[in-house]
Amino acid sequence: MSKFHSLSTRPASRTSVAAPVPHAQLTPQFTDADGFYELLLDAHQGLSAEASVAFNARLILLLANQIGDTAVLADCIALACAT
Repeated sequence: MSKFHSLSTRPASRTSVAAPVPHAQLTPQFTDADGFYELLLDAHQGLSAEASVAFNARLILLLANQIGDTAVLADCIALACAT
């Protein structure tokens, strides 16, 4: 298993409540989901756990900038917390 898979995605103590999410796009938008996943795994190859977390933070900020809509980003955060 890669280091990427072994990282926790959220604190264990967090409780989640499903809420309506009107702005987030929930239907698949990928033209090549497997290709993206492979790129992501390759980007983590050889990184320490700390470097992997830092990479994820940079990537999240770059992708959030591409989205640019705070309402959509807030909905995505709520979805990620609820799953």
